[in-house]
Amino acid sequence: MADKNEQSNRDSAKLATTLVHGGRMRSEFCETSEGMFLTSGYCYPNAETAQARMAGDEPGFVYSRYANPTIQMLEDKLALIEGAEACRCTASGMAAISTALIAPCQQGDRIVAAKALFGSCTWILKNLMPKFGIEVEFVDAVDMDAWKAALSKPTRLVLIESPSNPLLEGADIKAIADLTHAAGAELVVDNVFATPMCQKPLELGADWVVYSCTKHMDGQGRVLAGAILGKKEAMDEIFDGYLKHTGPAISPFNAWVVLKGLETMELRVERMASTAAKVADFIADHPAIAEVRYPGRKDHPQYDIFQKQQTGGGTLIALSFKGGKEAAFKAFNAFEIVTISNNLGDAKSLICHPTTTTHRTLSDEEKAEVGLNDSWARLSIGLEHPDDLIADFSNALDKAL
Repeated sequence: MADKNEQSNRDSAKLATTLVHGGRMRSEFCETSEGMFLTSGYCYPNAETAQARMAGDEPGFVYSRYANPTIQMLEDKLALIEGAEACRCTASGMAAISTALIAPCQQGDRIVAAKALFGSCTWILKNLMPKFGIEVEFVDAVDMDAWKAALSKPTRLVLIESPSNPLLEGADIKAIADLTHAAGAELVVDNVFATPMCQKPLELGADWVVYSCTKHMDGQGRVLAGAILGKKEAMDEIFDGYLKHTGPAISPFNAWVVLKGLETMELRVERMASTAAKVADFIADHPAIAEVRYPGRKDHPQYDIFQKQQTGGGTLIALSFKGGKEAAFKAFNAFEIVTISNNLGDAKSLICHPTTTTHRTLSDEEKAEVGLNDSWARLSIGLEHPDDLIADFSNALDKAL
């Protein structure tokens, strides 16, 4: 069924080629596009085959909660893109992150996490993990002394985002990986903002990389999907049983949509990042703006770190309004092209107000710890022409004065 000989020739292919051809399997119908196998179960030619497959003694699909041809193609392609030995896809990005945190841990274990995380990640660490008897400590992701202190005692997992959500904080992945391993722990990196186009955490020492494929990988705001990538042996031992029995499975249709999105991801991310750099420069000079954070700008507090571990500035911008929430809302309501939405990585430019949306569940103290207040907005640049976006921002920011 699968064109395995072709696959072996693609293992050393350039990224653009892998995005189009990586992981492909063809059925007997020799379809051009990946096949969409919308089936929950599979048939067997005889009872002996059913027994062998269910026991794992014979290869083959048995149930789409466990594995599916379309999902396998997505997992194989993502592993090739990331440079990982194995990948498992999930129903959403949060399904991937929660699995990465829960499956490896047991009562008495310890997790150290950066303070700057997506709101749902913070919720899991503060509200769910303690119920399992798992200790969690939060540290400032850019404070290496804080990391050294937190990792001076045994730890099971470390979780970071870089760039972080929503203020694009840059964590030194290699340095944190070294400290993590010295503590006997494994490092999990949420790489959704940078994408595998701009940053490869595994090459920097991370043990696990997680994604919300909902974002740049789909790229057009259509479906939910997530992924965990890392070593095959550990994937088999730590995650396969958990995923099989708890069931956060991605649907074959959603996997197929992401497969189609991956074919153009490099082109989209390059165009979006180029536009983001221009828009960030314009916004930074506007009198309504107090501060702009973009990883490609030299005035970013962690610019040197981003230069060391990323190949581009990415598609996200954080901006702070001098007039606070009131000014931000005036600008939001004046946009004609930029859309108010808490998603990101879309073909459309999207903006959100984190303290009232994505991070609204954080306490005032928790927001203050990561430097987040009502003045900040998170902007995801899309595929519109940069001139049109700059004109839209010029009009909207003028309304915020």
